[in-house]
Amino acid sequence: MSALAQSILSGEVRAASRLMRQIDDRDPAATLVLRELFAHTGKAYVIGITGSPGAGKSTLTDRLIAWYRKQGKSVGVIAVDPTSPFTGGAILGDRIRMQGHATDPGVFIRSLATRGNLGGLSRATGDCLKVMDAMGREVIIVETVGVGQDEIDIAQLAHTTCVVLVPGMGDDIQAIKAGILEIADAFVVNKADLDGSDRVVRELRAMLELRHAVKAHPPIDHDEQHRLKGAVGTRLQPQGDGEWEPPIVKTVAARDQGLAELAEAIDLHRAFLETSGQKQEREVRRAETQLVSLLRDRLLAAGLARLEREKGNLAEVAAQIAQLKLDPYALADELAGAAK
Repeated sequence: MSALAQSILSGEVRAASRLMRQIDDRDPAATLVLRELFAHTGKAYVIGITGSPGAGKSTLTDRLIAWYRKQGKSVGVIAVDPTSPFTGGAILGDRIRMQGHATDPGVFIRSLATRGNLGGLSRATGDCLKVMDAMGREVIIVETVGVGQDEIDIAQLAHTTCVVLVPGMGDDIQAIKAGILEIADAFVVNKADLDGSDRVVRELRAMLELRHAVKAHPPIDHDEQHRLKGAVGTRLQPQGDGEWEPPIVKTVAARDQGLAELAEAIDLHRAFLETSGQKQEREVRRAETQLVSLLRDRLLAAGLARLEREKGNLAEVAAQIAQLKLDPYALADELAGAAK
């Protein structure tokens, strides 16, 4: 095993930071170290914090760090900030709200830039999470960028996903159509001291009841004689034992209000995943997502390298396509090896 991998397994922050830098820069040497660390991962519990911009995700993360440190647990934090589409830079400012933990050796905070990656996370998030896991962090909190209605990559990484909302984000139609709400394992209505917090809670409950109504009725279809089949008009059935009901927790993170209730909700969800066997299902889903991502990156790199060898650089080829001198569909099939 390399010295860098050994240092990370012993919990050295500098070594972990060095490897994360290499991961973010796509240094090929990082892959070799990740392969050494892979067998030592899988012990940390991952909590995702996501929601709209200005919902108070960073402050909530800061207070959760303090909560878990009081429980004696080591904590890792990955805070993802957006990259400017014009300058390519990122402020990486979420850690400013977590300065109170800067000198705590039991807390390791790492900021990552999205680098144009959609979905609320950086492309390096999954690998950096494994580094924190290998170095022995018991709880890892992943804070996404301020996401909208459909950026749900965090659900592929986290064991428990907390969706943070605040009063004044829209009406009940907005709540129903927001796809991000469907990934929540727990809803957090932050800044609950503001007017409208009770309305947000009511809208979330109505959305959950609507979801139960949709699930309660089996699909209606036709049999071979074209007769309707399915339980038309069936009464709503109670929630099954194998289904998790996302709790709704009101918090005022800046004042430490509601943190105990949120931590309890996370613990209950963790216990549910373990007893129901769904934790293993989530691990399989995470492994599938990681493999597809790795394949995508490697196949794209190989395709672009072959393009440059055989046709010229990407800009030159794009110019020929724009002038209708090259067929992009045939070229893509050829590069992918699908051409007959």
